[in-house]
Amino acid sequence: VSSWQLLKHNWARSLMGSKTTLNHSAGSGENPRYVVTSLSDTPKAIYRKWYCARGDMGNRIKEQQSLFSDRTSCHHWWPNQFRLLLSVMAYTLVYRLRRLALHGTELGSAQVNTIRTKLFKVAAVVVQNTRRINFMLPSRYPHRDQFEKALANLNVDRRKGAG
Repeated sequence: VSSWQLLKHNWARSLMGSKTTLNHSAGSGENPRYVVTSLSDTPKAIYRKWYCARGDMGNRIKEQQSLFSDRTSCHHWWPNQFRLLLSVMAYTLVYRLRRLALHGTELGSAQVNTIRTKLFKVAAVVVQNTRRINFMLPSRYPHRDQFEKALANLNVDRRKGAG
């Protein structure tokens, strides 16, 4: 251990249960999980701080892939790199929108693909004049309240930044 420059923490996980239980298709069967580690924190803290964070990072990667970053089928490097760059920029914009405009709504903790489907994929008429941009949403748009709440939150944040 003295040859390592940094202290290394080891951990392993073990799942118990039948194959059906582990795949969550059996219903309400128990699925105990065990983690063996050299970390010296409480079991609950280790589970939340390390184990859940690892899974959360996997979820963020899946979200990124839902914005077409997995479609790198061109034979040349530059088009694939550009597509990935656009996907990262789109993810960053939706992430910031979720934090700034969607807090306090049911989409405040929604996946990127859900936000894209419910708020962005909308047929609307956009009218722009010198001072404002108007969105004319369909009368039957089911997420109108969330859309208007997001716009109101963005306007509040914009006024705070200007003052």
